[in-house]
Amino acid sequence: MLVLGHLGITLGTIKFFCAVTKSKFIPKTTGEKTAEPSSPRKFNSAHIFPNHQTSWLTSAVNKLDIRFLLIGSLLPDIIDKPVGLYFFSETFSNGRIFCHTLLFLILVTAMGFYFYRHHGKTWALALSLGTFIHLILDRMWLSPQTLFWPLFGFQFERLDITDWTINIFQKLLTDPAVYIPELLGTVILIWFIWTLLYRKKIKVFIKYGRI
Repeated sequence: MLVLGHLGITLGTIKFFCAVTKSKFIPKTTGEKTAEPSSPRKFNSAHIFPNHQTSWLTSAVNKLDIRFLLIGSLLPDIIDKPVGLYFFSETFSNGRIFCHTLLFLILVTAMGFYFYRHHGKTWALALSLGTFIHLILDRMWLSPQTLFWPLFGFQFERLDITDWTINIFQKLLTDPAVYIPELLGTVILIWFIWTLLYRKKIKVFIKYGRI
């Protein structure tokens, strides 16, 4: 999957999840006042909406900085592609190496939990979620030697990367497994940008990563 596919499908997945769980964050109109959160650093949904049970995961996802989510959706490729295909192509000869591993995901997720639990920051959690979706979209379970590195050895699978860039463009024009996700991702991104423009939320998104 290429850039637009990863960006758009990741964004669409999270926005769909937020839409499905949105009702859990709307208090009942009973005329009762909702309590204020006890601490700005530690978010407790039970303090804000006592009549609604919401999980920490739901609250965290709805507070995600979408800017970092989008960065996370490309993070494995941002790091691995230059390293494995260009700078150290003779060593790795593969664009899916360290950052396409479960170990990398665990490290980024652990960092995300730390900043969220201790500082109320979601930027690292957004990176980890974007990385997680990236590995799913890349179907990394089909490459267990990479996904579970270094359990099966410290060497990554070597591929034929001759004319890699040209081959990618050819697949973009001829392979449905490549161009369909790209088209879907493009449609979602266009919808998202249009929504920002329609709601006049461009500045809010640029500054806070939310709409």
